[in-house]
Amino acid sequence: MSADRFRRILTGFYLVVFFGYLFLPLAVMAAATFNTSRFPTVTPWLGFTLSWFSALWADQRMWSALGTSLIVGAGVIALAVPLGLAAALLLDRLHSRSRTFLYAVMVSPLLTPGVIVGISTLVFWREWFGVTGGIFLTVVAQSSYIAAYAMLLFSARLQRFDTALEEAALDLGATHGQVFRRITLPYLTPAILSAALLAFLQSFENYNTTLFVRGLDTTLTVYIASKVRTGLTPAVNALSLILIGLTILGAVAYEILRRREARRQAGSASLAA
Repeated sequence: MSADRFRRILTGFYLVVFFGYLFLPLAVMAAATFNTSRFPTVTPWLGFTLSWFSALWADQRMWSALGTSLIVGAGVIALAVPLGLAAALLLDRLHSRSRTFLYAVMVSPLLTPGVIVGISTLVFWREWFGVTGGIFLTVVAQSSYIAAYAMLLFSARLQRFDTALEEAALDLGATHGQVFRRITLPYLTPAILSAALLAFLQSFENYNTTLFVRGLDTTLTVYIASKVRTGLTPAVNALSLILIGLTILGAVAYEILRRREARRQAGSASLAA
């Protein structure tokens, strides 16, 4: 056997193991949705059923928790993305020795355990403003570290930005606001969309920080964790399967739009040539 053939076989085996490690738990979870067992398992297989989707529809507490998670995720996007953008612009324009210090301060929430972030946020807002928890405090606590993720995305995008475009616009009489709206902001649009999606996903799956600042409101992750202690049913698997399906549909739609835009740009380039 040649070295090249052995390398291809080894690479194929690695890919099979890698994707199996990623997707096999999801396949088992999806299969458990259709098992008549009242526990989320595929062994033993007691029969095929769709009743767990009906149980999911009837679980009003779960839908309420999902709605709370969506509201919190939207709030985190509205707060963390502008904060991350402002921090990235500040660091990009700053060239003094304090830049390294400010960067370390802005990134430090990523290195702080979520439990510490949640407790410190709760103590601060309770002692100074009398806020003991709720959706507002959950948004603030999550945004305190998710904004750092957004900042890193914007900073990476700004490293490839040609500042001569802004200087030329200013020389031609544009104001700083016009330069930002018509040059900087359109260039950062892909990073803004990526940061918004990342912020929402980070917020949606967060548990450690949310647990301490949620007050009487319950997010989906907290609700599922409580169900693990009191008795988990395959209705949670049904919800997970629906979310996976929506994610796949979103990815397919994005890929179709991306390819359509690429063909349009290629057609415009060919006509210009």
